[in-house]
Order: sequence, then C-alpha cells, then structure tokens
Amino acid sequence: MERIKEKCSFCGRSKKETAILIAGLDAFICDMCVTQANQIVSEELAERGTGSAKQELNLLKPIEIKTHLDEYVIGQDEAKKVLCVAVYNHYKRLSQKSFKKEDDTEIEKSNIILVGETGTGKTLLAKTISKILNVPFCIADATVLTEAGYVGEDVESILARLLQAADYNVEAAQRGIVFIDEVDKIARKSDNPSITRDVSGEGVQQGLLKLLEGATVNVPPQGGRKHPEQKMVSIDTRNILFICGGAFDGIDKKIARRMQSQTMGYTASKDLDAIDKDNYLKYISPVDLKSFGLIPELIGRLPVLSHLDPLDAEALKRILSEPKNSLIKQYQKLFLMDSVNLKFEDAAIDFIVEKAIEFKLGARGLRSICEAIMTDLMFDIPSDKDIKAVSVSLEFAKSKFDKLKLSQLKAA
Repeated sequence: MERIKEKCSFCGRSKKETAILIAGLDAFICDMCVTQANQIVSEELAERGTGSAKQELNLLKPIEIKTHLDEYVIGQDEAKKVLCVAVYNHYKRLSQKSFKKEDDTEIEKSNIILVGETGTGKTLLAKTISKILNVPFCIADATVLTEAGYVGEDVESILARLLQAADYNVEAAQRGIVFIDEVDKIARKSDNPSITRDVSGEGVQQGLLKLLEGATVNVPPQGGRKHPEQKMVSIDTRNILFICGGAFDGIDKKIARRMQSQTMGYTASKDLDAIDKDNYLKYISPVDLKSFGLIPELIGRLPVLSHLDPLDAEALKRILSEPKNSLIKQYQKLFLMDSVNLKFEDAAIDFIVEKAIEFKLGARGLRSICEAIMTDLMFDIPSDKDIKAVSVSLEFAKSKFDKLKLSQLKAA
C-alpha cells in the first residue's frame, strides 16, 4: 500500500513548512488553514445571524420589559418606566437601518441618570434588566476612575468591560448598554480653585463626555495599563446606551432649599404644604445635580433624569418575600438543600423590617439583619438529621439579634 505524503491537503505545504499538521483518515490540514477556515465560518455565521457574533434582537415592548422587572424588583414604577422606554427606544435605534434611505431623520440616544438613596434598587434594576436584554451589558464602578496618567483606571476601561461582555466582538459591543454606578462619587469637590488636582472628580467627568456623546475610542481589550504592548481596539460609542446611577447623599437638602426659595409670596404656605417633605427626590432637576458637583456638559449628555423613592415598611416587607429571588426564598432554598422546611412568622418579618428602617440602609440592611438572626441556625441545622422543619418566631429573632453587637448600632 502506497504511503500518503504528509502535506496539507488544502494548501500543499509539507510538514516541515507548518507548525502543526493535523492528520485525518486519508488527508492532512495545517494550522494556517485551520485558522483561515475558522475565520470564514465565523464570518458566514455572522452574516446569517446564527452565530454568537450576531444575534437577533429580542424587541420587547416597554410594558413587557416592566412585567419582567416587576418579578424581581418591588415598586419604583417611575424609574422602571424610564428604563423600559429607554431600552425599547435603544432597540429601535439599532433597527433604524431598515427604514428608507430617503428618510433623513436620525434617532438620537437618550442616556439616563438615576438618583436614589442607597439600597433602593438602582444596581438591582440594572442587573435585572441585563437578564432580559439580548445586547451586551456591563456594570462599571465610577469610584475607581481617575484622569489619564494617575493611579486608577482610565475611563476607557468601561468600554473594555463591555467588550469582554460581548466576547470581544466589536460590532456587538457597539450596540450594548453600560451602567455606570456611583456616578455621584466623581462630583466636583468644590467650586473654589485648589492647588491640588481633582483627579477622581471633575477630570473624570470631562473624560466621560466623549463616551456619552458618541465618539470613536481606542480601547485596551485587556483593560487597565498593565499591558502597554497590547493592540488597541476602536469602538464607536454612538450606539451604546449609558445609564448612570448614584445615591447623591445630601442632595435632598439642596432640593429642599431650592423648593423653599421658590415658595415666596401669598401662596407660600399652600405651596409648602403641597411639598412631600419625606421624599424630596421626586422634585429633582438638573439644577440640583449641578449644585451637587456635576459639570453642565455631563448633565447635558444625560438628558433623561429619574429618581427612586425611599423604601417604606410596606415595600421592605414585600421585598423580603415577594420577588423571585427574595431573601426569604433564598434562605428557604438553602435549608431545603438540607431537607429542612423553613418558615418565617409575620411578627418576625415585621421585626426585621423595623430594624432595617432604623439603620437606614434600605434593602441591603435586610440581609445584614437576616444573617445576624439566621447564623446560629445555619451552623447547627446541617448536622442535626432529626430536624425537618424550622419556624422563625419574633422571640427567636429578638434573642438572636440582641445577642449580637449589631443591635447596639444607632442610625446616623
């Protein structure tokens, strides 16, 4: 039997001319042909829309998106509506290529800024909406950003995270959504000139301008400055929707001063009575963001402004039990994995909510209090095979909570 010559059946290169020669039943293929074939397959799948590079957009209506959000996030209807409309319009912007070329009307994106106290659900809304969307999505933290040349991350690192979320597919990343958290931490520290540079404040805001407005930015795909030799990737940000969120601690006092300064004259007392003094955030305006420390150029690039309401006792109680991933359901699932049925009495739930309001930590405070109450149970139950059901009563919750230092904390 004649021996088959060891050369690539596609390009004809011999084994010596290739790095790797892969053998088949009666043929060979070299590493260079494999790479080229892989590229051809990827491009073909992208054109057909069947590969990961190009997925068909799942165009949900705003009401449908809100229905999905309601399963995970309690309340905050105003913020939900703003987010749903923005996402829906973002989808439509991406599909406007299908319109007639004679139509010169170009839909511009409307970036969003969400203002709300800590623990009211800003980040949770962003994370939940990312599960619904069929576009690349990432969450970036503004607190680590600094001006170029200083210790910290450049603003371009935000796009590097989006690129990673898109599996390094530039086309997919250019139609993604970015949530920038803690945007209030980059507020200008003071209106007075200073001898020190505000490298994590106003400088970062100015660096964000080109991203929000829409520009072609060179992005280091591996992120950061640790790999100066890496090849930069150009990303066009015109079709990237930016959602910013922040607690803006203390902005309610600025809103209160502005509201009271406007209520002058004979109708002042009526106007003051009409103001909801428990929730000044509902009256927030771009003027308040400017007085807090955001530069006008940044505010202008975030035209949609919405707020999240503070959580009252009723909302916190619903958050504990109603959502699909509620805390109580999480604990019940943990105990069920040890074949134990867990139940919380209503009085115990009311106690947890009462302490969460006292600490003023919003929904995040619920987990801290639950962990303080449940730690001993979670330590003992897995080793006791005789226990098949556990009920958390008010007396048990109080005894476990009072035993810990957490009970000695006072709300600031």
